[in-house]
Amino acid sequence: MSKELTFDSAVAKKYKKSFKERFVIFIKKNWIGYLFLAPFLILFTIFTVIPVIYALGLSFTNYNMLQAATWAGVDNYRLLFLDDSVFMTAISNTLTFSIIVGPTGYLMSFFAAWVINQLKAKRAFALAFYAPSITSGIAMSTVWLVAFSSDRQGYINNFLINLGFIDQPILWNTDPNYIMTVIIIIQLWMSMGTGFLVFLAGLQNVDRSLYEAGAIDGVKNKLQELFYITLPSMKPQLLFGAINSITGSFGVFEIATQVAGMPSPQYAGHTIVAHLYDYAFMRFQMGYASAVAVVLFVMTFVLGKVVMKLLSSKDE
Repeated sequence: MSKELTFDSAVAKKYKKSFKERFVIFIKKNWIGYLFLAPFLILFTIFTVIPVIYALGLSFTNYNMLQAATWAGVDNYRLLFLDDSVFMTAISNTLTFSIIVGPTGYLMSFFAAWVINQLKAKRAFALAFYAPSITSGIAMSTVWLVAFSSDRQGYINNFLINLGFIDQPILWNTDPNYIMTVIIIIQLWMSMGTGFLVFLAGLQNVDRSLYEAGAIDGVKNKLQELFYITLPSMKPQLLFGAINSITGSFGVFEIATQVAGMPSPQYAGHTIVAHLYDYAFMRFQMGYASAVAVVLFVMTFVLGKVVMKLLSSKDE
C-alpha cells in the first residue's frame, strides 16, 4: 500500500514538474508577444476590469460621495426593480430602442457595404458613409434637430405643411409620441459608420478563389454568392459588428438628451444610461447608480454571449 502511494506521489511530482517546465518553455518562446500585449492588458485591467469590480461592490452600499460608504445589501436592487417606476420606463425605452436600432442598423450597414463593394468608386462612398461616425453624437443630433425643429421653419414640418399633410407643426422633440421615433432615426444614421466600415473590410478580404470555385460548383448569382460564400467567410466581422451594435444601442445617451432634454417629457426618451447619469452626476447617489450600471452590464453581457454563440464557429 505504501509502495503504491509512493509511486503515485512520484508520478504526480514528475507531472507537476513537467508542467512547470512546459510553462517556462512556453513563456521563453512567447515572451516578446506578451511584452507587446502588456500595455493593453495593463490599461484594460486598470480602466475596465477594476472599475467593473469596484462598481459591483459599490452597488451594495449607500454612497453619496460626501460620506463614507455604508453597507446596504440588496436594498439598491430592491428599490431599482420594485419601487423605481422611472427605471422600468428606462428599461422599456432602451429595449424598444435596441430591438429596432440594433438589428436594423446592423442589416443596413451590411447591405450598404455589400452594395458599395460591387462599385468601382468604393473609397468615395465609404468616406460618405463613415463620415457621420467621425463626428460626435452632439454634433449630429444638432444637425438633425434643424430638420426636426418643432416650428414651421423646421425642414420636415415645412415640407409636410407645404404638401398639405398637416396644418400645425409637429412638436417632434417635446411630444412624447414622437420623441423615441426621432431618436431612433438619428441613431440609425449614426450607426451606419463603424459597422459599415468593418463589413466593407471583411467583404474585401474574402478569398476571391472561393467565388471562382463556387461558380464551378453551380453558384449562379450574387445572392447565392452572398449566402453560400460571403457570409460564412465573414463570421469574425459579423460577430464584431453584432457586439458593436448591441453595446451602441444599449448605451444610447447623448442623442436622447440632445433631442428631448434631461429628463425628457414624460420620460419618453429616458434610457438606462440617462438614469445612471441622473443618479451618479446629478443626485450623487453613487451606490444606486452603480446598481444601475451593473444591471446594464449584465444585460449587454448576456446578449453578447448569445450573439457570440450564434455567430462563432465551432472551432473558435
